Order: sequence, then C-alpha cells, then structure tokens
Amino acid sequence: MNVRAFFILGLVVHVVFFISIFDIYFTSPLVHGMTPQHVPLPAPAKRLVLFVADGLKADTLFKTDDTKIDKAPFIRSIMEESGSWGVSHTRVPTESRPGHVALIAGFYEDVSAVAKGWKENPVEFDSVFNESRHTWCWGSPDILPMFAKGASGDHVYTHTYSAEMEDFASTDASKLDTWVFDEVKAFFSSAKANDTLLSQLREERNVFFLHLLGIDTNGHAHRPMSREYAENIEIVDAGVAEIVSVMEDFFENDKGTSYIFTSDHGMTNWGSHGAGHPSETLTPLVAWGAGIRSAERTTTQHFNDHYLQEWRLEYLRRIDVNQADIAPLMSSLIGVPIPLNSVGVLPLGYLDNSGLFKAESMYANSIQIMEQFKVKMAQKKETTLSILFTPYQRLTESKQLDLVRNVRSLIQERKYDDAIALSKEMISQALEGLAYYHTYDRVFLGSSVVFGFVGWTSYVVLVILKTHAALRRPRPLSAPVSCSVVWKTFACLALGISMFLLIQASPWTYYIYCLLPVYVWYSVFKEFRTLADLMSSLPSLPWAKYISYFVLVAFGIELLVVSFFYRAVLTFGLLLLSGWPVVSRLHTRAKAKSLGWVMGCLSLAAFPLMPVVERELNVGLVVCAGALILLTSACFLWLSRRLSPPRWGHGLFYISQMVHLALCTYVVSSTHSSLRQKQGLPVTNQVFSWVTLASSFVVPLLSSTRLFQRLLSISLSLTSTYLLLSTGHEAFFPPALSSLMLVWINMEQEALRAQGASPKLESWLQLSSIDFSADIDITKIRQLKLDDIRRSYFFVFFIITAFFGTGNIASINSFDPASVYCFVTVFNPFVMGALMMWKVLIPFVIVMCTFETIQVSTQLSSRSLFLIVLVISDLMALHFFFLVKDYGSWLDIGTSISHYVIVMSMTIFLMLLNIFSRVFTSKRIHVGWGVKMHST
Repeated sequence: MNVRAFFILGLVVHVVFFISIFDIYFTSPLVHGMTPQHVPLPAPAKRLVLFVADGLKADTLFKTDDTKIDKAPFIRSIMEESGSWGVSHTRVPTESRPGHVALIAGFYEDVSAVAKGWKENPVEFDSVFNESRHTWCWGSPDILPMFAKGASGDHVYTHTYSAEMEDFASTDASKLDTWVFDEVKAFFSSAKANDTLLSQLREERNVFFLHLLGIDTNGHAHRPMSREYAENIEIVDAGVAEIVSVMEDFFENDKGTSYIFTSDHGMTNWGSHGAGHPSETLTPLVAWGAGIRSAERTTTQHFNDHYLQEWRLEYLRRIDVNQADIAPLMSSLIGVPIPLNSVGVLPLGYLDNSGLFKAESMYANSIQIMEQFKVKMAQKKETTLSILFTPYQRLTESKQLDLVRNVRSLIQERKYDDAIALSKEMISQALEGLAYYHTYDRVFLGSSVVFGFVGWTSYVVLVILKTHAALRRPRPLSAPVSCSVVWKTFACLALGISMFLLIQASPWTYYIYCLLPVYVWYSVFKEFRTLADLMSSLPSLPWAKYISYFVLVAFGIELLVVSFFYRAVLTFGLLLLSGWPVVSRLHTRAKAKSLGWVMGCLSLAAFPLMPVVERELNVGLVVCAGALILLTSACFLWLSRRLSPPRWGHGLFYISQMVHLALCTYVVSSTHSSLRQKQGLPVTNQVFSWVTLASSFVVPLLSSTRLFQRLLSISLSLTSTYLLLSTGHEAFFPPALSSLMLVWINMEQEALRAQGASPKLESWLQLSSIDFSADIDITKIRQLKLDDIRRSYFFVFFIITAFFGTGNIASINSFDPASVYCFVTVFNPFVMGALMMWKVLIPFVIVMCTFETIQVSTQLSSRSLFLIVLVISDLMALHFFFLVKDYGSWLDIGTSISHYVIVMSMTIFLMLLNIFSRVFTSKRIHVGWGVKMHST
C-alpha cells in the first residue's frame, strides 16, 4: 500500500472509531408514537409564568451576607410566606440549551445538539410550550426559537432582542433583563386595546416564559463574586416583583396564576459552566401561586450538604428535584399532558391539591413514561432476531398490565398514598427499562470497535516491521496460504455480517462499524509473509533488551493515561524525562545541552501544577511573557547570525516579526484596559487581532527554509497569536515549550552521534546547515531502531503536555471567555470555540514542527516515526475505551468517554498536522526585499 492510500485508510479508520463512541453512548433517547396522557380533573391554575434566570446558582441566590441583607428580597419573601422552594439538580453538560430542554421538555438532551451550537433541534421533541394553548416568550435569540420551531401549530410566540446585545464587553449586561421586563409590561399594556389578543390571554392553559440572560453574561464577564453580578440579581428580583404585580392586576387577582422561578445552570466562581461542579449543577427553584403549597415551617430536615445552615433556611421546608421534574410540575399545574418524551417525575411536594388529584397526576406521569418504554421495546424487538432478543425481565407485558390495574384499583379504593407509591415504582422500572433498550446494542458495537482497533494496530506494526525495520527475511520454503484464500475467506465473512445486519434492519452506520474491522483484518492476514518472517526471526532477537523496552513503553503509556485524570502526573513524567541525559550518558558528551534539557524539563514541569480554572485575569503576566519572548528571540537571532549569517532582508524580516509580537503585547494590554473601563473592544485592536491570526498561517512561509531560521519564524508567528488569546500565566507556556523543543532537537543529534550514525561535527553547526526545502538523499535514509520508539514516545508525551499544560477544552468550564476578548466580545459559540481550539492547537504545531525537524535531522523517512506514534496513541485510545462503563454516574461515564474522544481527536489532528508541519517547515513563498529572494 502506497503512502497516500495508507494515510487515507488511517484517517478513515480513526474518523470512524471517533464517531462510533457517539453512536454507542450518545444516540438520541427520544422515541415517537406515544399517546398524550390527560388528568381527568380540573387544573389548579389557569396560566403559568416561568422565569429562568440564566446562570444563577442556588448558593448565590439563597445565601445572605454577613449583614443578613438578601440579594433578592422579593424571592426571599415568597420562600418565607407564600411559596415552596428547593434545589433543582441539573446534569452535565451544564449549558443553556440542554438546561432549557430539561426544564421545558423534561428530558436530558443527547450530545448531538452541540454540533448545532445548542440552537437547532437535532430531533423534534414535545414540550410544555407545545402542549399549551398559547405560549408567549421573551428573551435570547439563542434559546427561544428552538421551542417555537419544535411546536406543532402556530401558538408559540417569541420576542427576542438582537444577538449583538449579548456582548461580554457591554457597559451593563443587565439591560438584557430590563429589555425583557419592559417588553412584557408593554405587551400587557397593549393587550388591553387589542380584543383578539385579550381574548387569547383570557383563555386557560397559557404559558408566559421570561428568559433572563443578564446574570449569565455578567457572570462570564465579571465573575459571580463581582458587584455587577450581585446588582443584576437585585434587578431581576425587582423585575420579577413588578411583573407579578402587572399580571395580577391584568387578571384582576383571580388567583389563577402559577409562578416558577429557576435557572438553567449555575456558574463557577471563575465565571464558567459546563461541567459537574456543585456550583454549576445546583440551581434555585422557587414556586408560588395557584396550586402551589405555601411556605411550611419545619424543625428537622436532612440533606447530604450543609447549605441550609449557610443559607439560614433550616426552618423552611426544602424540596429538591431533578431539573427534568419541573416539566411535569408545570404540566400538572395548568392541566396539559406531560411532554411525551419527558423522564421527569412529578414533585408532589410542591402541589397544594387533593389526594385524588395527586394520585391521578402521578398515574398519568407513570403511564406517560410507560408509553415510551413500550415504543422503545417494540422498536428493538422489530429490529432483532427473535432467537436473539432478550426482553427486560422486570417489566414484561403481563407485569405492565398488573401494575396499571393495581394503580387504578387503589385510586378507586381511595388509597391515594399507596397508588402514588406504586406509580413511582412503575416509573422507576420504566426508566430502567428505557435505559436497558437504549443501551441494548452497546456490547455488540463496542466489541466490533475493539476488534477493529486491535486489527488496525496490528496492521500498523506489520507495516513498520515490513517497511521501516531491519527485519531479517529468510526465504520461506513454501507459502503457508495463498492471497486468494484470504480474500475469499474475508469476503464470505463480510457477506455474512451484511446479511445479519440486513435481517435486523440495522442502521447504515452499523455496516461501517462491523465491516471496517473485516477489511482491516484482511489487510493484516494479507501480510502473512511478514508474519512468517517475524516468527522466524524471534529466536535471534535480544529478548532482554526488547522486554525492557516493552516494559518502559507500557509504563510510559500508563503514565499518560493517568495524566488525563491527574495533571500533576505530567510533572512527575517531566521530572523522569529530565534524567534522560544521565541514563543515556549524553551528559558526558554534551554537558551544556544536557543542563539545558534538565532546566527545560523543570521549567515546563511547573505548568501542570498551576490551576487551569479559578484564576484571575492578569494581563501583566502576558506583558512579561511577551518581553521574555522578545529577549530570547533576539539572543537566538544573534547566535544564529554568528553561525549562519542570513541575508540583510532575512534579518529585517525576523526583526519585523519581533516588532509585531511587541504590538500584540500592547494590544492585549490595551484591550483589557478598555474593557475594564467599560469602553468596549477597540475596533483597531479587533482588526489587528484578526489580521494577526490570519497572517500567522502565511508569514512563516515567507522566511528562510534554513532549520533554525524557519523554526524561529514559526515560533514568533504562533506565539503572537497565542499572546492575544492569553489572560495570565499560560502566556509563558509557548516560550518554555519552544525552548525545550530546541534543546530536544540538539539532544537527538547528540544521541545520533553517540550511536555513530551522524558525522562528527558540532551538532549546532550540523543542524544549522539543514535546509527543509532541500531534496532528500534517499541513500542516507536509515531504518528504524529501538531508540526511535523512545523518540516517538517523547513526542506523544510532549503533545499531551501541550494539551494539558495550561488548560484545555476537554472540560468545558476551563473555557474563559476573556481569552477571546481581543477578537470578539459578542456571544458566538462557534467563533469563540474555534479561537479556543486554535489556542489549544498552537502548542501542538510547535511540537509537531519539532518532530518534523527531528525526523529530518535523524535521517528518517517522514512516515517512520509517525507510525510508532500512531501505535502509541491508538493503545491509549483503546485503554480509555475499556475504561468506559455502563454504570456509575453520568459524569463518570462522560469523563471516560471524553478522554477517549480527546485521544482520538488528537490522533486525527496529528495525522493532519503531520502534513501541515511538513508544508509549514519546507515550503516558501518568494517575495521581494528590494531584490528577489530565492531559496537558500
């Protein structure tokens, strides 16, 4: 197989394995075809008002300060006098889109929605708004349209402000909430003169939804402990009180309105959300009005946390719910069917109604969830061979009938408490059954992926042995098996698998996951001659040396795996790596370089110990990092000029890059100073930042292709962009990494000289003579050796360090919007996400270009070392795949899956960056510098 075909196959295999984890663990839980369930009793409320204070965490709202002054006096008075309260427990990811879906539709959305920026519906779903007679919504253009689009008919009306108002650099983000309150007041004022609208408002089963985004925006921009955040809560509290007064006056105090105040997610003290920290998952819930139980005094209540004491609310009954439980609560209050896909359980503690109403409502809730179970079971039964189908034993059809019959009987006998308890048991079993059928194919698909993974890794190892290793090749006496037999065998296997999937009416993706391993293993068995050569060479191999290398590599891979859970392990690894010159005895040949290696490893080892979250903005550190980069770049340029004097135009080019980096440092300081003074993002700074980002891909191609000069240009160009995306100590990471990479290049040259595979010249002189654009002398390309496994491992280790060194996007709540303020301040998830992705990739590119340099300087083909890298990264991915469990909390399962996704993403990125780095180092655009420049 040629290089291009191998690369395409490798890319396809890794993309398929990357996508497979989503089909196995993140498929949509929704089913369709259920019947809405009605409660045959009058509803306690005529209408419902839902306030969602985006980004408000429970601790901030409920906790009073030392002076016992409440941030939200109106909400506090409701809790103490006329309403019920508690904590709503959200799920990861704690983002606005899934939070609102859980609140209004009653189910926890699958991750596929993130591909659409949490704005569009990956699948259509039912909601409280859809079941209502009319729903009026005011708020963000990012949230409201999805519920109007998903509604049947034309009875959900949305009123949104422009997306440009969601500006983190705004002088006052609370204007988003005052806009909502003003629009609602104007709406009810105008309704008095509009007979059509007035008649609609007088109807029952109406919903009014107020989405309040100001708190979230101020939390991101100024942190939740800021004055702006606290003042925004006061504005929201006053606004809620005013809206309640307006509505009560409009409906003439008919006691027919229910009010619910809650939040979609919380926020960490450092102004982020998305993960599972308690400050993100604990949100407030306060309900009052028609059908809601009034405040209840209590003397004893037990919770696993200590918040009641901190909030000084021990005397008020606290009723906690899961976030999805709010949807059935709202449905029950206004008498509409619970959303068809809801998995929420009606929280009876909030209802102030008769035992009959509660029993009937809970029964409807259980039947609604049981309907989902029946549809899911029927779907799985239809797509599975009868002899292979294993039903959920705790909820067979006969048991379903018995449960329903018993609940109805208990209600008729007026044993409401027993009926409620049995309904809850039915809900519990139905939810377990839903999970059972939803994960029915996981073992089958997981086994197929593992089988393919092992086959691919085996194939890459065979390619290494066949093409790049000095494997002794004795002539075989006879071929053990012909290629035609192998082809026919695997063709029959592929046909059998296809027929099996066709009979079961499996999705088309199943064919890919099951047939790709067949092709991969066919490629393995097609190399039977290489296998035979390997087997015949085994007796002559130095087993002690190979086993020691195997043990070291296995230990190294485990070290990298553990580093995904504990970043400090990278520090331990760097400390071990600092001893490499001593172990290899290179310190006796190159003392200065060995000392530089030790110092570089120790300086880089400090970064994994530093926090990636809960850190304050410190532009002064960014300025210091810029000054340090300019100083080291000037020293490097001066030294390179002594060894290999560049042309005058070249030197001016590098000086201009250094001046540009100094301007980037100034732009960072100027931008954040302007934002602190609430003057917004200066247009000139924004244009300069985007030009810098765009030019960073082109500017290095204008420099000389001499090794050190091209690496200097790449480092200056990438670091300039990195500084614009920095907010603190992470700005020191690229120069520390680049310095260590420079020493690594020199150390590898010394290692090659120690093995007698390199001319006995000073390594710096030999390296400075290398031209990336020069034609490769094929006669000098050497075969792989055991020491190349160590080089490949170093590369993978530095890639992982580059990813976890100062923060990453693996955990959503490590994302700080302040990092992108030089480019954009108006909320845009795709643009902001892309900028953060590039910030994460910049250290990747630095390490990748270093690896390309090492391949060139150590006389290896461009594919040799990278094949070993693929094996190491694939073994890590396979390790994480086995760590994924079907049990435990959703957060635990999601963490292991995210680690698998990270490694697979890294592998795909590295395959692409392998080509990118080759172009980045060897290609050159010729431009004029007074005279026309040519390749050196």
